[in-house]
Amino acid sequence: MRGRRAGFLVAMAAPCLGLLAGQSVAVRAAEQPQAGQAQAADEAATELTLGERMNASTVAVITGTPGGTYFRIGADLAFVLDETDRLRVLPVLGKGAGQNAYDLRFLKGIDLAFLRTDTIEQLRQDKRLINVERHIQYIAKLFDDELHIIGPVGIDDARKLAGKRVSFDVKGSGTDYSGRAMFRSLGIAVEVVNVDQPTALEMLRKGELDAVVSVAAKPVSIIAGFDPGDKFHLIPARFTESVHEAYIPASLNTSDYPKLLTAGPIDTLAVGSVLGVYNHPKGSARYKKLTRFVEAFFGKFDEFLSPQRHPKWRDVNLAASVSGWTRFRPAQDWLDARRPQEAMAASESAQFLKEHQPSATADKEELYQAFLKWRKSRRSAASGL
Repeated sequence: MRGRRAGFLVAMAAPCLGLLAGQSVAVRAAEQPQAGQAQAADEAATELTLGERMNASTVAVITGTPGGTYFRIGADLAFVLDETDRLRVLPVLGKGAGQNAYDLRFLKGIDLAFLRTDTIEQLRQDKRLINVERHIQYIAKLFDDELHIIGPVGIDDARKLAGKRVSFDVKGSGTDYSGRAMFRSLGIAVEVVNVDQPTALEMLRKGELDAVVSVAAKPVSIIAGFDPGDKFHLIPARFTESVHEAYIPASLNTSDYPKLLTAGPIDTLAVGSVLGVYNHPKGSARYKKLTRFVEAFFGKFDEFLSPQRHPKWRDVNLAASVSGWTRFRPAQDWLDARRPQEAMAASESAQFLKEHQPSATADKEELYQAFLKWRKSRRSAASGL
């Protein structure tokens, strides 16, 4: 009897236990989506934070074509100024200074660009644009870009190219604008061809072009690597009073192009290059990160002077101004705050030259490296390190 009652109680309790168990499973099932949603929200927040941090620290600089000087200089910026989460420089391939000006003005995400001192004039001539000087400014004048003209050895003066087929790189490039402007200043009218430099050099070799022009900072790797045989060389372009004030006399040396200048250095023209910047509103997120870039660029500038960096960095005078341009306010503020340090650097240079008295034929690179070593030792001694 007792056994039957126990069985009865178990039988009666079973549905209730089942119901309770079902409710428990249902509760757990309801909790799982909520937990999943919370985890997904956390992951999304983490990704959002990561993305915001990366964008807040990255500045993009538009450079030039592969193998060109601007491309190499952009790579130097990326390596020297990398500061993990605080600052990252992202070089972007471009067509060159001519198109770079429009990319800096209008492309989203482009903060910096390699431009030329004649770029402002180029933009002023474009009637579609207004307030050019307010939008496009500069951080520093860099180095000079030289005019290179590769042609037959029988042509010993650029003026002899009048009426001939001459390539000025791709349309919109810095060479397309500055090179053609230089030729106009020299009074040389030619049949203009716009093709990329490797194609142009091959066309020159086949006799389909009479000359190839490049306006870039020497040494230009694609030109230095060109095998002229006994047919081609670099053609002189001599400065005259008719040349526009934006362009200055310069020279190309055998040490720069041993294959193309076997007879010695030649005269040419040059145009200054600048590190251009888009003038974002003061206080904006992009203005703030460009301010960090300015501080890093000026503060670490000595690192650009090391042997593994492009030799053109040694031609840069950070304090040099550019006629007709406005310097970006954070850059001007940085320079103004360090005028006493500039005076000290000038004093150090004078003291070094007084102590070492180098000869006129001393190797400039060795002399410069000796100065850097001397200055470091001197400052370490002064600080007691």
